Amino acid sequence: MENDLSLGTVKLALRKRSGPERLFDVKDRYSKKDMLKTVAGIRPDSRLTPRPRYVRRGRRPRDSGMSPPRELLLRLRWVMKERLPSESPASRRATTLSRLELQETPSQLQKDVLELQLLSRRPSGSRTWLLKESSAARFSDSEIAAGVVASSSVGYDHRALLIDGARRILVSGSIHYPRSTPEYDFEGRKDLVKFVKTVAEAGLYVHLRIGPYIGAEWNYGGFPVWLHFIPGIKFRTDNEPFKAEMQRFTAKIVDMMKQENLYASQGGPIILSRFGYFQSCCFSDIENEYGNVDWAYGPAAKSYVSWAASMAVSLDTGVPWVMGQQVDAPDPVINTCNDYYCDQFAPNSKNKPKMWTENWTGWFLPFGGAVPYRPVEDIAYAVARFFQRGGTFQNYYVYHGGTNFGHSSGGPFIATSYDYDAPIDEYGFIRQPKWGHLRDLHKAIKLCEAALVATDPTSSSLGPNLEATVYKTAGACAAFLANRDNQYDATVTFNGKLYHLPAWSVSILSDCRNVVFNTAQVCLSKDEASKFLQSNSDDSLDSSEMPQSQWSYAIEPVGISKAMPSQKTGLLEQINTTADASDYLWYSTSIEITGDEPFLLNGTQSNLLVKSLGHVLRVFVNGKLSASGMGNSYNASFSLQKLIMLAPGKNAIDLLSATVGLQDYGPFFDLWGAGVTGPVKLNGPNGTLDLSSKPWTYQIGLKGEDSRLYETSDDSSEWVSDSTLPTNQPLIWYKTNKIMIHSRRTHRILLMAQTKFAAPEGDGPVVINFTGMGKGEGWVNGQSIGRFWPTYQAPQNGCVTFCSYKGPFSSDKCLKNCGKPSQIL
Repeated sequence: MENDLSLGTVKLALRKRSGPERLFDVKDRYSKKDMLKTVAGIRPDSRLTPRPRYVRRGRRPRDSGMSPPRELLLRLRWVMKERLPSESPASRRATTLSRLELQETPSQLQKDVLELQLLSRRPSGSRTWLLKESSAARFSDSEIAAGVVASSSVGYDHRALLIDGARRILVSGSIHYPRSTPEYDFEGRKDLVKFVKTVAEAGLYVHLRIGPYIGAEWNYGGFPVWLHFIPGIKFRTDNEPFKAEMQRFTAKIVDMMKQENLYASQGGPIILSRFGYFQSCCFSDIENEYGNVDWAYGPAAKSYVSWAASMAVSLDTGVPWVMGQQVDAPDPVINTCNDYYCDQFAPNSKNKPKMWTENWTGWFLPFGGAVPYRPVEDIAYAVARFFQRGGTFQNYYVYHGGTNFGHSSGGPFIATSYDYDAPIDEYGFIRQPKWGHLRDLHKAIKLCEAALVATDPTSSSLGPNLEATVYKTAGACAAFLANRDNQYDATVTFNGKLYHLPAWSVSILSDCRNVVFNTAQVCLSKDEASKFLQSNSDDSLDSSEMPQSQWSYAIEPVGISKAMPSQKTGLLEQINTTADASDYLWYSTSIEITGDEPFLLNGTQSNLLVKSLGHVLRVFVNGKLSASGMGNSYNASFSLQKLIMLAPGKNAIDLLSATVGLQDYGPFFDLWGAGVTGPVKLNGPNGTLDLSSKPWTYQIGLKGEDSRLYETSDDSSEWVSDSTLPTNQPLIWYKTNKIMIHSRRTHRILLMAQTKFAAPEGDGPVVINFTGMGKGEGWVNGQSIGRFWPTYQAPQNGCVTFCSYKGPFSSDKCLKNCGKPSQIL
């Protein structure tokens, strides 16, 4: 049952959290180790444990020299749940991967979201995928403290990645760390070196995804907007200014890792590097999905790819490099697959392994869209088919999505939630049955590892859409039986036995006789089901438990309010004007009306036409909101037409243009503009007035942003305390002390709000229910928690009450929450 504290359009719903009463801090989420445990499969509880913080009352934490509690420093230790007689004690170490993505800011290059993929350092003889805590450890505490960890060689052959000469079957899961918990910089949450060391302490490997382009529905594809203003620069092509910045950034990251001995060749956890965004473990990667757009860049694309690969290899990391979706990736760089299905993918050389670096567990959510989800049976089918057809490395994108804090969401129109229907949801809870079914799949694949890495597969037909694949050596045998039909079950004979195969499923036989897993048969134990229900129970704080706050407000002026605004003749493109310093740009002009102008109707009215590149527009005439318009996630540009009222004499026309994240994907995405570029016209029965080439005055951002009203200080004289709060104002801020929200009500109001409350009891995440608000942005203790827009609802049609896992999946196949706000709790 949800209990709300409501005040006008503001409604807060809070989950309880244990511990002494203290003011809520946005940084109170969960620890890195806890997240790694949950990704790995360790479930001491149904949710992640909150991480203690030395922060109170919204102050910025200082480096006090205090260390976290000892239990947060302990490495993860593993043991098997089910031991096989043939296993040695050394093989009781679990196997997992996770991929973490960090925002990176070296000196001036505050530009990227680095992605890391992590996997446990386990021997190839390990026979299970289910993890439990234990005293068994990969390295001793003294070895880690002293940095005495033996170096590893990392390479590859046609079958798999090689770690210390042994082929490995690897499964990983992506986590975008800045979306998961706001804790990391080269300082704070972005302390890349500290994070990679933490990964090593947890006994995991790292796939370092350097970029610099990442996509990922991240603002401007992960590039800093200042890069756009370098003279002569052209992104992602054979362009010297761009290549110079790309090399400087890549070399900076590699050098940071080398200085701390973090590459596997130095004894560290990094076994892969990559150019670009989508990649996996044991190597690094460079560029990202460039092969999807390189056709648009002409011959310069090929030379750029060749240069990028050569530059990366020359950095001498001692680990392989990969390029996702780059069919012409030059040797020795490995090209990999990103898609819902990659069983038919083949690398561009018979000497390279088959790697799947992005298996999309769901899809991203745009404002104004229904919520997409992907049935776990289909994900499991795709994974099993990939390993059946010779794959040896597979990564889930994403395993935990998280939240687009601040202005990090791209698109445009990408929602603040980046839940992605991932096995671990936005708030850190296990999503069942997805998490458990994939865990069981991993266990089955692990049982087959000895056979999978020892030989190439042999496939045969068992009938129409029926296929058997066998991996057999003198000491091991594993088989996969697939039914590719998306309607009909089948019964097949294999090795003299009958096997039932549900439609669109794969059975895994770890010994070529006994089925240990079928992708269409989901099993959730009673214990898991019970914990799943407990973790998803509504634990909202009753309104009677909430402190009654005194609210205050501040009026945001319409139009130009700052000193020394800029003036130009004609209309300016928004991003080139604001450099993304704010979502908002004011366009202001004025006209004189006598009453007999040809563009007037009845002497006082005129049809206003405004064409905009996007994303949202509010029109004010003489200080009053007169019209609104917006684009959408498919087409950000739009035209606005509205009959407006004018008065005799001078009339002020103020246009407030707002962006909702910058373009992050596509050919020349960096050149996609925003804002009012015209024409702007007044049309009447006898003529037209074109305002496009008139003098305009410009202001970047809101006055409240400039005054930093979202911070926690009460010193500003702009705040007004009153027993009755004004409502339905075109632009207004509200606050009470510790939570700040700014919202522009669709077609009506820009609202900012702040409230103060004690952290509720319980150990779950604390969330804010913005239902009842308009469009805007929220702050907690001065930190932006992202945009919100609950009045932008999904279409009424397109959702299904039941979505079959059978048949190929697409992002619009399985949708829910039609007719509801796109982003809700």
